[in-house]
Formats: sequence, structure tokens, C-alpha cells
Amino acid sequence: MRYFLYNLVLGAAAIILVPYYGFRLAFTGKYKRSAGAKLGFYSPETFRNLNGTPRIWVHAVSVGEVSAAKPIIEELRARYPEGCIILSTSTETGHDTAKRLVGGAAAHLYYPLDIPWVIDRIMGKVVPDVFVPVETEIWPNFIHICRKLKVKVVMVNGRISPRSFAGYKATRFFWAKVLESVDSIGVISTTDAERFEAIGAQSHKISIIGNAKYDSLDTGADEIRLQELMRLLALSDEVPVLVAGSTHEGEEKILFDVFKILKKEFPDLVLFIVPRHIERVGAIRHLLIEEGLDREAICFTELVKGKNRDGRQVVIVDAMGILFALYGCADAVYCGGSLVPRGGQNALEAAAWGKVVFFGPHMEDFISERDQLVAAGAGITVTCAKDLAVGINAMFSKPEERRLRGEAGKGVLQKNRGASLRYADLISSVLLSCQPCL
Repeated sequence: MRYFLYNLVLGAAAIILVPYYGFRLAFTGKYKRSAGAKLGFYSPETFRNLNGTPRIWVHAVSVGEVSAAKPIIEELRARYPEGCIILSTSTETGHDTAKRLVGGAAAHLYYPLDIPWVIDRIMGKVVPDVFVPVETEIWPNFIHICRKLKVKVVMVNGRISPRSFAGYKATRFFWAKVLESVDSIGVISTTDAERFEAIGAQSHKISIIGNAKYDSLDTGADEIRLQELMRLLALSDEVPVLVAGSTHEGEEKILFDVFKILKKEFPDLVLFIVPRHIERVGAIRHLLIEEGLDREAICFTELVKGKNRDGRQVVIVDAMGILFALYGCADAVYCGGSLVPRGGQNALEAAAWGKVVFFGPHMEDFISERDQLVAAGAGITVTCAKDLAVGINAMFSKPEERRLRGEAGKGVLQKNRGASLRYADLISSVLLSCQPCL
């Protein structure tokens, strides 16, 4: 009955959403590459390299989850050199990132829509021994079909944000049944373990393992790529740089105010605005006009095409996949989604480069990361534009203190390494319970 009601709601939602997504597909080209694949339609060549056992299907929704999946996949590849690893993503940007960063996968797929006939279609081609969703991907039909086909399900890097937890808990009667079909749940923290148990997961299936992103970030800072980026952006060690990563609506106005304040003392300051959603670039350009800063602004893609920055001091990053490398150019970093109530973003990416990170009070989705960086002195909480300007001014003015704080932030990453190995242990233990697949 639960699944009947779920599919009834799913069907009603489809009636509403299909025209919307069809319009966007027809007139904007968005979802063009992924639409057919999400319905299970692939060319036969996609699956030609699916050889060997065990067959492990890892699913990472988008860019952030891919970064967590990468070190786990590398560990699995080392353990099972004759095995077959499939990596799926839900977004096109995640798909592109996965193909670029994860070379150990035999196939890169788009995750199917949670429709039974679609799932049956793709399962018949992949035929996995174990399905490994990264972070919190609980799709009822998919997990139910895994159970019917005797495919093991192991969740890794599990986390439930406060906002998601409220919704899950309110419908616990449904999710408890779904989670019965999950064989093992590896989570980042004690809080996540408690939340999974509160929504119906059986406590004996839950293991507190840590965050695999620490492993990928600690090794991802590429100095050669950094120097190439510095040349492209016409930056030098003498030019103070503020990178605002993953900003949301309402934050750019604050950052432009901070830029104006800081520029009085640091006239060469360069500000990089990296919006969380790239479609907001037009709105940011309009805001620049309102703020009288449009003559000082240029888009990142213009620089890539060979245009010179020519002293312009505000760069809008209108390209995906550049933020992590851009943090390497920074003298100070602002973590977006935190001065407005959006739950914050992952501040660890900047810490991997040894950068001091500023964030607002709204870091609910990354409480552990925030607390560890604050304790190390590499993270600083601010409440308004004035606080942010004062804090950044202090860091610009005290390079040695900035360096020491940044090194302490890198220490947080190094201290927390090893989760990917423990997640691989968890997957291996489940695989051992189905000996025929080995």
C-alpha cells in the first residue's frame, strides 16, 4: 500500500512537472543530454565495458557527491582490480565532473527516474551486485527493486540536513519501511546516525565512519593548475583576492558593499563572485549596474576566450567546475549560503588550500565542518557586511597570521583522513555476504 500511494503521488507530480521540464528542454536545451538516459535509453556501446565481478554501482548526485565518491572508488578499484564499477550522477554538471575526475569507472550513467519500468530497464543492463548511494539518496522504487533483485544496498557518506530531517521525520512511517531494504548505512557523524535512526533505520545497520570528502580535498590542491589559473586571471602575490564561493540571492549585495569598504584600503583588491546557481549570472550583472560597479566587472568565460581583465576588479564566474581551483588564488574566502538562511556550503574546499574561511550564522548543513574550522582558527563567523569587511581587512593586513590559520585548517583535513578506506571496508563486508558475486 505504501508503494502504491507513493507511485500515485509520483504520477500526479509527473502530470504537473512534465510540461514544465518539456518546455525547458525545448526552449533552453536544459536537460537535453540527460533526458533520454534518465528514462533508460542508451546506446549499446555504453555498456560494452561492463565486465568482471563484483559489479559495484556507485551513485553520486552532483559535483559535491562526486568528490566524496572519488576516493571510495579509487579504494574499491585497488581492492577489486578485476571488478566492474559503474558511476551514475543526476545532474549534467555532476556527469561532466565524474567523467573528468573519476577514471576508474567502466561506465558513467545518469541515474534513472524513480519509475519502476525505467528502473527495470536499466537494471537489466547493469545487473549490479551492490548499489552504493553517496550521501542521502533514498529513492523508494529503486531501493525496493534492488531488494526484489537481491542487489545489496550500502549507503556511504550518509548525512541528513536539518531541513531534510524535518520532512523525513514527519513521514517516518513510510521511510522506515524503505530503509528496511538498505543493508548498511555509513554516516558522517553521530548527529547523522541519530537522524537516520529517528526516521526508522535500524540501529545495527548504522556505522559512524566520517566524511570521505576529506580524502579527496586533501590531495586535490594542484599547484600547477593554480599557476596556470593565476596567469589567466592576471593575478600576482601582491594583489589581494577575495573569493566568494557558492553565493545565493541576497549575498552579492552584501559582498559588493564589503568590496567598496575594502577597496578604500586595498585599491587593487579583486573580488570573485561564484554563484551557487549559474543561471543567476544575469541577475548579478543587473545588480552590478545598480551598485555602479558594472564598469569594473568581467565574466570568467570572457577571460577564458582571451579577453584581458584590464584592471577590472570584479569577476563573475559563469562556468562550472572552477570554484575549487579558484580558492587557491584567494587571500580570503567567503562561504556562500551562510549570511542568508540557505544552510551554508562546504568550507573544507577552501581549507584544503590553506585559506581562512569566513561564513555567516547559517551553516546548519555543515555544522561539523564549521565547528572544526572555527576551533582551529581557520574559520571565522560573521553576522553582517561590516563584520565581514573588518575580518577580511585583518587577514589582508596580517599575512603571517593568515598563513598560520590556513595551515591549521589544512591540519583539520589531514586529521580526518581515512574515511574512504573505512567505507570501502563496509562495502567489502556486504559483498562478502553474497559470495557468489565474488
